[in-house]
Amino acid sequence: MEKVKTGTTTVGIVTKEGVVLATEHRASMDTFIAHKVAQKLYRLDENIGMTTAGLVGDLQVLVRYMRAEISLYRLRRGMLMPVGAAATLLSNILNESKFFPYYVGLIIGGYDFRGYHVFSIDAAGGAIEDKYASVGSGSLFVYGVLEDRWSDDLSLSDGVNLAIRGINAAMRRDAASGDGISVATITKDKGFVELPEEEILKRMKRMKLK
Repeated sequence: MEKVKTGTTTVGIVTKEGVVLATEHRASMDTFIAHKVAQKLYRLDENIGMTTAGLVGDLQVLVRYMRAEISLYRLRRGMLMPVGAAATLLSNILNESKFFPYYVGLIIGGYDFRGYHVFSIDAAGGAIEDKYASVGSGSLFVYGVLEDRWSDDLSLSDGVNLAIRGINAAMRRDAASGDGISVATITKDKGFVELPEEEILKRMKRMKLK
C-alpha cells in the first residue's frame, strides 16, 4: 500500500455561472510533510474536473481510469460525458473494490446539458450531489465558511473567492493542509480553466487573507 497519503482539503462549489474546484498542495505521511506541491486538482475533460484526497497511488490510478473512460465515451458517442454519468462511473469503480478498497475521498464537478453539478464520492462508492462539498482533513473548517457565505445567486468570481477563503481557513487550522492553493473554474463558455498562482495571490491580498 502506498504510504504517502494526502491529509487534504478540497472543495467544489456550484455557482450560477459555473463550477469552482479548489485544493491545497500539502501531502503528509502521519506528522511528516512528504510533499509541498502535491497535485490534487485534475482536468478529466473540458467539462469535468476532479479533486482528490487519500492515498496518492490510489488517486493517480483513478485519475487514469477516469480520463480513459471519459475519452472512450466521447469517441463512441460523439458527445461529452454528463457529470452525473462520470460520478456514477467513478462510484461503480470504487464499489467494485470491496475487499481491497481505494482509500480516497473525491469531488467530481462540471457542466452538461442539465446545468452545473458537484458530487462528493466516498471510498465505498457513495455519490451525493449538492450545491457545495468539501472532502479531506480540513473539510470541517471549509464547511463553516461555506454554510455562512454560499447563496443561490453566487457569481463565478465570488465562488472563486469563497473557495479560496474556505481553503485558507483550513490551512490555518489543519496541520495536514497547506503550501498553497489550486483553483479551477468550469463553465460552458470556456470549459476547464485553472487559475494562475498570481491571480489567486491577488485575490487573497484583496480579501486580506494570510
